Amino acid sequence: MTQKAEKSRIVLIDDEAGMRYIIRQYLNPETYDIREYACGEDFFDDFDKLSDNFPEVVLLDLNIPDKMDGLTILKQIKKNLPAVEVIMLTAHGDTRNVVEAVRSGAFNYLLKPCSADELQISVERAIQHLNLVSEVQTLRTKLQSRSHLAQIMGLSDEIKQVQANAERVAGTNFSVLIQGESGTGKEVIARAIHEMSSRKSKPFVAVDCGAIPSTLIESELFGYEKGAFTGADKRKEGLFEAAQDGTLFLDEIANIPIEVQGKLLRALQERKIMRIGGTQLIEIDIRVLCATNLLLEDAIKSGKFRLDLFYRLNEFTVYLPPLRNRREDIIYLTNRFIREANVELEKQVGHIQKAALEQLIHYHWPGNVRELKNVIRRAVLMADTEINAENLIFDSQASFQSLQGPVTSSDAGQSLKDIRKEAEKSAIHRALQLCEGNKSEVSRMLDVDYKTLLSKIKEFNLE
Repeated sequence: MTQKAEKSRIVLIDDEAGMRYIIRQYLNPETYDIREYACGEDFFDDFDKLSDNFPEVVLLDLNIPDKMDGLTILKQIKKNLPAVEVIMLTAHGDTRNVVEAVRSGAFNYLLKPCSADELQISVERAIQHLNLVSEVQTLRTKLQSRSHLAQIMGLSDEIKQVQANAERVAGTNFSVLIQGESGTGKEVIARAIHEMSSRKSKPFVAVDCGAIPSTLIESELFGYEKGAFTGADKRKEGLFEAAQDGTLFLDEIANIPIEVQGKLLRALQERKIMRIGGTQLIEIDIRVLCATNLLLEDAIKSGKFRLDLFYRLNEFTVYLPPLRNRREDIIYLTNRFIREANVELEKQVGHIQKAALEQLIHYHWPGNVRELKNVIRRAVLMADTEINAENLIFDSQASFQSLQGPVTSSDAGQSLKDIRKEAEKSAIHRALQLCEGNKSEVSRMLDVDYKTLLSKIKEFNLE
């Protein structure tokens, strides 16, 4: 079945009922949705009710004998709705007022009585101009987002492909799965997709599913009613409602418990949710983007992730390659991070020595862009006028140096597995101290998902 084209929205403001009737006959009701008003006051009294159905074109009588004349109404419309095209109607051909109207933002003017053809052509041109301005703005937004992505992520062919894929899917309502290792910039891509979409003026709500305890994630996503459980002393809206009309970004989606995944799937399919303890379904209109540093196929095989939810979320995939696979971006990002660190630390480190740069290029970057930024910030802090190889302390080294302490003879004879365990235990213990026991903060600090952290804390008896 062919979907009907949406009608163009027209507002007609004229104090003469006969003229309003004639203009209505000129404009096809199957093409235009027309609202008419006898004066400007009536239109502005109705303004709040128009909501998202604001007019595209206003046909406005220039000579309205009321408190608000045509020019006053025009200026008020352009102030409140600058994108609306206004066509002035005048019976007198008052050159001075017509010129003033055009200067005040009128798209065109017609002398009354005008013919049906004149009116129809003028309205069609106004709508075409409005659409052209909208297309230009959309293109400008896309170009700005593309430039922003390049500035943030780099200039390699791999990143250009990521940018192209993000731009390609942004204008759709597809659910997008963003895959990549920790630290590659998955949230950056999610935000870019949102900013290039038609939802860009609406909320972008990001949630790290790995940082929320499994017992709380359902209430965080869907909200709850007062009295739904012990401690629910008032109603709370969930993240789905917070993202209404916008974008909900679910980072580390694999951490959502299997029992909550079914409710998430229903919400996405039916576009409705119900708060915990509630009885009323709430309609939602959101776009879902999600990210993972794991292969969800493995989680599906092990029974930890639903196959049907995977298909629902994976309408389009954007893959972010690790930094070690796009080494040409290392130089670009290094210079960018030096500039940022200079501003942050109020220093004037000029450049990085060749030997230090070669060390960066040949390092394997397990922490990706996030680790590179950490390394450069530390190097700028340590350097005087330029960065040398001695200023480079990589995240793995930093963890061992600050948390593990110097190697002693007691380390001899330990297996690699034992050494790794001791390093992990020491790092988690120190991070818990620094974060005063806040496990969510520790999870972010050590870049480990919340479930894994809790498991390690239990394993090492660090409660």
